[in-house]
Amino acid sequence: MFTQLRLINFKAWKDTGPVSLKPVTMLLGTNSSGKSTLIQSLLLLKQTVQSPDRTVHLNLGGDEINDLFNFGGFEDVLNQAAESPRQFSIGFDFARDGGARISKGKFDCTYGQTSSGSVVIQTLDLRTSDRRFRAIRRDKGAFSIVVDEETLPRFKGRNFAPERSIAFSADAIADLNQDGPIVEDLSLAIRRELEAISYLGPLRRKPERDYAWNKTKPGDVGIDGRSAVDALLASVLLRSDGQNYIVNGVSSWLARMKVADSLEVRQQGRSNRYELIVHRDGVACNLRDVGIGVSQVLPVLVVAHFAPPGSTIMLEEPEIHLHPLAQSVLAELFVTISQQRKVQFIVETHSEHLFRRMQTLMAKQQVSPNEAAMYFVERDGKTAKLRELELDDFGRVKNWPVGFFGDALGETREQARLMFERQQAAKP
Repeated sequence: MFTQLRLINFKAWKDTGPVSLKPVTMLLGTNSSGKSTLIQSLLLLKQTVQSPDRTVHLNLGGDEINDLFNFGGFEDVLNQAAESPRQFSIGFDFARDGGARISKGKFDCTYGQTSSGSVVIQTLDLRTSDRRFRAIRRDKGAFSIVVDEETLPRFKGRNFAPERSIAFSADAIADLNQDGPIVEDLSLAIRRELEAISYLGPLRRKPERDYAWNKTKPGDVGIDGRSAVDALLASVLLRSDGQNYIVNGVSSWLARMKVADSLEVRQQGRSNRYELIVHRDGVACNLRDVGIGVSQVLPVLVVAHFAPPGSTIMLEEPEIHLHPLAQSVLAELFVTISQQRKVQFIVETHSEHLFRRMQTLMAKQQVSPNEAAMYFVERDGKTAKLRELELDDFGRVKNWPVGFFGDALGETREQARLMFERQQAAKP
């Protein structure tokens, strides 16, 4: 699980400061304020560690098939207000369960630009709870390797350039002797944390009338939810015991949202094609023939049950096309699944209903301050500004930004005033 994030000179952010990430973290704010950038920073590292080129320092994207995002070039990522030196940094802390060799660690990397325009690591800083390893760029592409708080580097050279932002070179690991395996384990733990991210963007695919299944289980649901149905099919058709955790879980939450009673996978004859049947009020309909809200929330529910324990699920606008009650239930989904399955949710949302239900869950003590955090993001000139929302024991916000969710009380007063004026005018 990611426990802290910090961005410096990264896109809209001059400096986020240390951002505490909890099992459920909600990001609210105005449009184009920088909320999505917080998520995208980790996705940038994820696509870097998955790059086929191990010598790459940062994979800014461009491969439409394999990359999550195309970030453009160095100038597109660097904050417009950045001063000399023209560099940006991404850092995070993480904690892992399950007997991992590295249970806690810290990653911090600063990037600059070469004369040819490519992105290059300036400093890579990897830490465990009691050890520290740095690769620092020197002249002409050489790197110095510094261990713990030693004042002099162990060694330096061009063959010690880091790989994929997270790993020391094979030569550096070999020359570190007994410390080499520690660095390898730390890099592996960071890689696993990044690869365990499941991301679902705000634009999801429309449903099909039927789906072909190739008898395989997808790695994730995809950035637009394209593989959510494949995950459902695999969960049903690859099991021999007749139990279906994912479909049953999805059906249960659809019912709690009052958008459907249950979901069924139905084979078309003896073919390899299947359709999703939505049951509601005694009527069975193809997924294609029901409201768009069901198909849009389906990937959200699938990834919540499909992502392995220990994963971090990042969602942008999970509430799209849902009615207010269903949006509220999403808060219960995030809290319940996080507690039951030990997965982390980082959610970017504009939904007042989702936020209000999270307040209620806190008031009911169904989620503790150690399990949830909420942030408000807004613009301050060319840069973004982050405000952690302070909630009391009853879920009330102490430092709420004025007017973000409108002024419901003010609207009610205005309606009452107009009604009174009309009633007075109508009197003889």
